[in-house]
Amino acid sequence: MQIFDVVIIGTGSAGKQVAETARAAGKSVAIIDKLPFGGTCSQRGCDPKKILVGAAEIVARSTDLAGKGITEQAAINWADLMAFKKTFTDSIPENTEKKFADLGIAQFHGAASFTAKNQLRVGDETLEATHIVIAAGAAPQPLKIPGEDKLAYSDDFLDLPQLPSDIVMIGGGYIAFEFAHIAARAGANVTIIHQGKRPLEQFDADLVAMLTKATEELGIRVLLESRVTGIEGEGDQLTVQYKQNDQQLTVAAKLVVHAAGRVADVADMGLDKAGVEVSKKGVVVNEYLQSVSNPAVYACGDVSDKGKPLTPLASYEGGIAGCNILTEKSKKYTDDPVPSAVFTLPPLAAVGLTEEQATEQGLDVTVMCKETTDWYTSKRINEPISAFKTLVDKKTGLVVGAHVLGAGSDELINVFTLAIKYKIPAKELGTTLLAYPTHGSNLSSMLPK
Repeated sequence: MQIFDVVIIGTGSAGKQVAETARAAGKSVAIIDKLPFGGTCSQRGCDPKKILVGAAEIVARSTDLAGKGITEQAAINWADLMAFKKTFTDSIPENTEKKFADLGIAQFHGAASFTAKNQLRVGDETLEATHIVIAAGAAPQPLKIPGEDKLAYSDDFLDLPQLPSDIVMIGGGYIAFEFAHIAARAGANVTIIHQGKRPLEQFDADLVAMLTKATEELGIRVLLESRVTGIEGEGDQLTVQYKQNDQQLTVAAKLVVHAAGRVADVADMGLDKAGVEVSKKGVVVNEYLQSVSNPAVYACGDVSDKGKPLTPLASYEGGIAGCNILTEKSKKYTDDPVPSAVFTLPPLAAVGLTEEQATEQGLDVTVMCKETTDWYTSKRINEPISAFKTLVDKKTGLVVGAHVLGAGSDELINVFTLAIKYKIPAKELGTTLLAYPTHGSNLSSMLPK
């Protein structure tokens, strides 16, 4: 039995934040991970994905500007791109372990499972702690279909030595659309199969419709209201079976990627032995990120039932859990506006309420929605589609939602986030002088006068 003040399961953004906070306060700390240390985002998620997006962006730009000063279209060398990606990811586990060691944080490799309310088993080791923090992130949601073992996952896609010629993405969210845009611009034939009526359901419906049209014009098939029922074949000779309009159909693929959602990665953690309550969304916690059923346990990041599965939110939640471990109930979780972006080409970004949500809440809002491909910022790069939608509360004059499609939207959305968080009136935001010509200088035309 090894005894610590704090034991953390997971070495990603949330777990790392808790470990460093507790250790800085002089607590004895141990951290556990069944995967290479460093977490999903930096090794198998957002960071390496954005490197691939960067290459796809060059292809998109050279295509859009063909005949307008650009004479040769860029092309992706997949092997070279993977080698470049590895210069960012390969050193992360070793560097993470070294940092923990330098801080005096004990490290354990392996799957952790509870044996009691404040005890864990990792391999042959038993750990006991005053506080245990679950920050294990999320895992692909089981699809429960025949042939599920033939699926590739996001980390597989991000580490492909060669890009297959025909790819099927199961799901219609961030991962499906981002990977589809990357793969298509690298030369693959891509099909997205989504069981819902529209993809990217958490984003504005009007802008999603525009992005979906641009996606299809890129040559990507987007099949909606289609449910995958099974996968057959071996190796790179696969057949995806799906049902659409009561018809059983098939599509051939050399790679089938699971992009149909993720769930809290706690299935094998033995939470019942610790009396930790779990919902469909994750570990059920209170406003202090403390388990509602076991006060010795905290949960933060994608594994908890608070907020969205976004890296900045994971770090934020890790900070809250760390503070409350040091001083009980000292810091509450608050629903600050959190921007999100789909790194397609063009990217789609959002913060605050959608138009539907504003209506459901009974808000009287001024809605501005416009396609902006004729604006200078889009025309100068011959962008095929760009648009925005803003929502301003008529009573308060405050921005309550912003949705932007097009180059620069992933940066511009941060300005709207500041406006919502710090309650900057829309008129003040719209009359602020910003550098020109930039995406920010478009703000004056995106808000009511």
